[in-house]
Amino acid sequence: MAVDQRLEMARVEPGLAHGLDDAVHRIARRRERLGVMDLSGTSIERDEIGEGAADINGDEGQGNSFLRGKSCRFAGAAQGPAFAIVAGKGGPIMKNSKWLVALAAALVLMAGPAAADQTLRVGKAVTNAFTFTPLDVGMKAGIFKAHGLAIEEYNFGGSAKLQQGLAANSIDIGIGSGPELSFVAKGAPVLGVAAMAGKPALLCLVVSDKGGIKTVADLKGKTVSSSTVGSLTTWLVRELSRQQGWGPDGIKIAYLGEEPEQLSALFTGQTQGATVQIAAGYRLEQEGRGRILYRYGDIQSHFIIHVIFARKALIASDPDAVRKFLAGWFETIKYMETHKDQVVEVAAPIMGVSPELAGRAYDELMPTFSRDGKFDPEALKVLARSYVEMNLLPQEPDMQTLITEKFLPGATATQ
Repeated sequence: MAVDQRLEMARVEPGLAHGLDDAVHRIARRRERLGVMDLSGTSIERDEIGEGAADINGDEGQGNSFLRGKSCRFAGAAQGPAFAIVAGKGGPIMKNSKWLVALAAALVLMAGPAAADQTLRVGKAVTNAFTFTPLDVGMKAGIFKAHGLAIEEYNFGGSAKLQQGLAANSIDIGIGSGPELSFVAKGAPVLGVAAMAGKPALLCLVVSDKGGIKTVADLKGKTVSSSTVGSLTTWLVRELSRQQGWGPDGIKIAYLGEEPEQLSALFTGQTQGATVQIAAGYRLEQEGRGRILYRYGDIQSHFIIHVIFARKALIASDPDAVRKFLAGWFETIKYMETHKDQVVEVAAPIMGVSPELAGRAYDELMPTFSRDGKFDPEALKVLARSYVEMNLLPQEPDMQTLITEKFLPGATATQ
């Protein structure tokens, strides 16, 4: 049995109990040679169920006995308590507690030495975006752990800093934006491995109630903040300017990093607008300090707001780690669809808003998540064209050289 296989239930028939008294000594000797860990140092509890009682699977029988615990997974101490559940049917086959100990030891031997989860360093372009919270939700729900991954989370102050972290081998996986594919075209040592969200409904342009900006037309020649050069927020401000007929530089941009710095500049009059997540816009309106002037979700009908990046070195050396991460990610999205309360509990403090506003963001943004991670060809064309229009690249890149879909759940080896 492979070490990472889950042991959901081990049924024991009467004939298998013969000779297990000697197994304790054999297992002890083998544990010394292989370093097999005890069942997380936990004691084994014996519970005999009387006639007609239901066993752990709900089956009825006589004299059923089982070992019970919080988890059915063999694991090292880092994973917490782990027990084997054993059910016997049809009579008093487990009357001596020695059989229980022997069976537990035998199951440990079948599982082999305890295996630690694989550590994967994952970075977010920004800290508080709702659309990046699947990483935190999946960690808390144990979904990445179920795929054998121990996530180390890192937060960056924008797309450029995230890509610097990837290039410096400070992280293995980066959760960033579609416009960051331009970094790949310029030689960044990464590939986009999943398109994880579509239209940019996460973001909006907010203004102060005292700033004198009434409509988008009032922004011509004014200064709006974004996070960093080459970031999603910068792309959106420049695209808004272009669509107004002012060219990509019709709105001045101040690169100020995270939202607190951007909002501070807005309310001290250093800027006339800020590009922030939608929940921050909700909060400003609730507090009476500002309002949402423009929702960027309306800027393009085909778009890729977020892309998951993997270092090419990781892809070459450990492609299965990329597969496991993406499997965990999209399993988390599925979990989030039916667990709003749990998502809001995790997301609200990360976003810095109340549970009420986090719930509004959940309702508005959950539909934007991709369920399969595939790259929309039309959205890729929009990005490729924009790189030239915004003077990021001299010509449109071959977008297929910047991405791969072969690590997505269900993908075939030839993709």
